[in-house]
Amino acid sequence: MRGDQGTVAEVPGRAERGTLTDVKIYADRFPTALRQLLTDLLVVVWVYAAIRGALWLHDLVQKLAVPGQKLEGAGGGLADNLAEAGGKVGRVPLVGDELTAPFERAADAARSLADAGRDQQELVDQLALALAVGLLIVPLGLVLFGWLPLRVRWMRRAGSAAALAAAPAGRDLLALRALAGQPLGRLTRIAPDVAEAWRRGDDATVDALAALELRRLGLRDPHP
Repeated sequence: MRGDQGTVAEVPGRAERGTLTDVKIYADRFPTALRQLLTDLLVVVWVYAAIRGALWLHDLVQKLAVPGQKLEGAGGGLADNLAEAGGKVGRVPLVGDELTAPFERAADAARSLADAGRDQQELVDQLALALAVGLLIVPLGLVLFGWLPLRVRWMRRAGSAAALAAAPAGRDLLALRALAGQPLGRLTRIAPDVAEAWRRGDDATVDALAALELRRLGLRDPHP
């Protein structure tokens, strides 16, 4: 077999840790790379549509705050006018204080209407935000916890496999991975007793197994 067992054990440790240069963004083979590119584009469109939909829903719900805005404006304006009128009436000699009281009570009632309008707007703002966030949770959750981990895992595995393929001992490990993970039908097409051939260190078998594992990841064999 290519290299001793100590070398084989050391290579995967370095490959699994990986470096920035080991990371691959897309596969080498066209069908796999095209599928990845289309999937990435669909994810971008999916996220964009989710954000646009959340903003649309937020703006739609915000329209419910218009009555509150009008109520606040009307109540505030009425309170100011009543307070101003009460101030003028209060300057009337002798009975000014008695005439001011009704205007003050009416102004307080108008301010209560304005406060109610502000409360309604705050409630609508909170509802609009909650609905927008709720609309984003599912699509963004699928991206962050579904697509993204799988994408990153493939990138790391492909980068590690590309690094392993460049070293003889690494190709032994790729062959071992193929033995452990590839369907039996594909393995038996390489050799009738493929495991025994791998244990003997048969170069042709090791190369075929390594190439099979690289193809599974959509990578080209650097040593065809």
